Amino acid sequence: MEGLFTYDDGKKRCWWCQGDDLYMSYHDQEWGRPVSDERRLFEKICLEAFQAGLSWITVLRKRENFREAFSNFKYEEVARFNQQDVESLLQNTGIIRNRQKIEAVIHNAQQVDTLLQEFGSLGNYFWQFQPAPAERPTELNYSAIRELAITPTSKRLSKDLKKRGFKFVGPTTMYAFMQAMGLVNDHLEGCWIKKEADQQRAIFLQE
Repeated sequence: MEGLFTYDDGKKRCWWCQGDDLYMSYHDQEWGRPVSDERRLFEKICLEAFQAGLSWITVLRKRENFREAFSNFKYEEVARFNQQDVESLLQNTGIIRNRQKIEAVIHNAQQVDTLLQEFGSLGNYFWQFQPAPAERPTELNYSAIRELAITPTSKRLSKDLKKRGFKFVGPTTMYAFMQAMGLVNDHLEGCWIKKEADQQRAIFLQE
């Protein structure tokens, strides 16, 4: 099927992780599996900001460096970063040294408390944006997935976050976030992870 490749282990996977063991591990173990953990949701919002204009594999290869530089993405600690911290981060060769993105991550961390006060958790906030079945393709094939860079729900999520003061949260970025955190399962039909991710989502949504 178009969009799938078969690796040495005989398993079919989505095309985008081909050729890199780190990417395949991310595809198999993380992408599309439901997440409600506060730290991981905040981390992904931050890393999606750094990805803007770049490829995810570029960010993924630096993820451990980012975790070290940004206090393991504990939002309370990041929210207290000051200008001296920004200048220090701009000298850190292990991360993407972009002032606007660094400052946006710190700024976004400062907005999290407001979300928590209103919704109780980041999970409660983000999972309200799980798209309705009618918005989803009837078959998750290669051509359908390629059309899903922006969706009505990712537009709504982007608009709502911007209204709340968040930065670097455009609709394309937010759909990538939704895919990664399991709000949707965009593993292709025939990918060996798809059924497992669907089962995890069903259990998660029942809890």
